Amino acid sequence: MELYFLGTNAGVPSLQRNVTSVALRLLEERGTIWLFDCGEGTQHQILRSPLKLSKLEYIFVTHMHGDHIFGLPGLLSSRGAQGAATKVTVFGPVGIQSFLQTALTLSQSRVNYPLDIVEHDGGVLLEDGTFKVEAARLEHRVDSYGYRITEKDRPGSLDLDQLQALGLKPGPLYGRLKRGESVELREGEMLHPSQVLLAPKKGRIVTILGDTRPCENVVPLAQDADVLLHEATFMHELADTAAEYFHSTSTQAAEAALQANARQLLLTHFSSRYKDVEHLQPLLEEAKAVFPDTKLAEDFALFPVTRRE
Repeated sequence: MELYFLGTNAGVPSLQRNVTSVALRLLEERGTIWLFDCGEGTQHQILRSPLKLSKLEYIFVTHMHGDHIFGLPGLLSSRGAQGAATKVTVFGPVGIQSFLQTALTLSQSRVNYPLDIVEHDGGVLLEDGTFKVEAARLEHRVDSYGYRITEKDRPGSLDLDQLQALGLKPGPLYGRLKRGESVELREGEMLHPSQVLLAPKKGRIVTILGDTRPCENVVPLAQDADVLLHEATFMHELADTAAEYFHSTSTQAAEAALQANARQLLLTHFSSRYKDVEHLQPLLEEAKAVFPDTKLAEDFALFPVTRRE
């Protein structure tokens, strides 16, 4: 599980940063990628990245502002032109269906693979054997949502030393035990998975927030998250400006991470007034003063999501 950034700027692109988009790479867990927002130029960013559109499974849109959605029609049509055939589902606020259907229809774009568009107003969006995705409304000029992605706990590894002590060699029985099946050692003697499986691997939690100023749903969405991705449009000296435009400062993002007991905070969605990484350092420093494990997102940066010990 890894986060790969395709755009970290707010509002409009700059020479240093594209507008918002981030991919959650789940190649080991599902063999797919999930995309969160798709600003203009996202497909160009993907061409310069190791990501493959053929692996795209879900797209989650936080809100309907152009710097988060203008790249969607082009990306979806290009995916079909590249020969991808697997289904893609787009989740987003009310309006996303009309926007995409209008853009694709009037441009006569062909999407020759299954495409579902699901509008929502929060709640549990999907849940299967590996992941659960929930959404809740934030506080922005339009309906904006944050997404909480929870990986289900996975069975622990086999205790190889114990298995060898029991005289079991690697083979089909190992697979059955790993799948939770009991096996017969000798006539009438059963070995149960609980006897030879180590502690379960705790599932990871990633929280990705759309544009927002501080509000009550931020902390529940980010509670105990392994990674919290939070906008930091301005330094805290511009807190009044941030509030006026329904955005957050780097200090406010750090305060949210602290209150939510997150493990790591990634800052993104930077105002164009901060032109390069050097100009972003003050935002990082003031966030780290509140929440030390904070990092700046950069275009084409990869952040692994590690498991808790």
